[in-house]
Amino acid sequence: MGRGRAVVFVVFDGMKMLDVAGPAEVFAEANLFGAAYSLSYVSPSGEAVRTSAGVRLPVDGAAGDVTDPDTVVVSGGEVLVSAPIPEDLISVVRELRSRTRRLVSICTGSFALAAAGVLAGRRATTHWRHAGALARRYPDIEVLPDALFVEDGGVFTSAGVSAGMDLALALVEQDHGVDLAREVARSLVMFMQRPGGQSQFSAPLEVRPARTPTVRAIVDVISAEPARDHSATSLAALVGVSPRHLARLFASELNTTPARYVEQVRLDHAKALLDAGHGVAQAARASGFGSSETMRRTFVARLGISPSQYRARFGSAMSGSVG
Repeated sequence: MGRGRAVVFVVFDGMKMLDVAGPAEVFAEANLFGAAYSLSYVSPSGEAVRTSAGVRLPVDGAAGDVTDPDTVVVSGGEVLVSAPIPEDLISVVRELRSRTRRLVSICTGSFALAAAGVLAGRRATTHWRHAGALARRYPDIEVLPDALFVEDGGVFTSAGVSAGMDLALALVEQDHGVDLAREVARSLVMFMQRPGGQSQFSAPLEVRPARTPTVRAIVDVISAEPARDHSATSLAALVGVSPRHLARLFASELNTTPARYVEQVRLDHAKALLDAGHGVAQAARASGFGSSETMRRTFVARLGISPSQYRARFGSAMSGSVG
């Protein structure tokens, strides 16, 4: 079982090339370690498509001519969010869903699945930037905006480009087991596990660069010594302003509060320590959280997983998926 699985990529004009290239390379790499995926690329019309990067992408034929697909992967592209989704693409998704074991979308490919009615009553995700739009347009979908990938009844949706590779690796593990998937991850220099339910870590913060010397000085101190006392009072005293004025500066320049900025820096520092192999208690002390429990609460609130789960991310790719 698991041999000769046909993976069909559905592409269209304006699709993002990396949404296909990334997952395709995962499946192709798996073949080097004993899998036997056959990869093909189809468009609704059977004609070549032009990617969002302007590259002309030849295809193997029309989606309607596909026979016995095991896994169908619908690529994403900004055009699926910014313009009406072509009826022929909607028809292709709807028709292939009835004939495939697994239907997968990468990034904004979820909008094509939603337009085809495939996601109605299901949980799904997409790129964090467009999660709100997906939820508003399709209120019958339970959108999980922070998940890397979600599985619901044989339908898989994923976040941005790298999350599509995470999902492809999880599918390889589902088909061929953790040992083969681990070899693929090592070969492609990927994390063996970024759990599906793990937050799209870099998405929520989007801190803008500080404009004034006052805020830059505060930011430099926090980054250099995250474990110091960084209360609003102590930070304000460093630069000779009132806590209230400091709060106004952070709001206008960084779109956050001093306390939340400190928490984010400490979180990033703790993640780096855990990545380097430090224990949870040691990371909590060194990053300024003080206690493991305080750090745990922050991890769960910000990332959706505990520090120990984050530290163990080199385990099984499927064990943490949202299903």
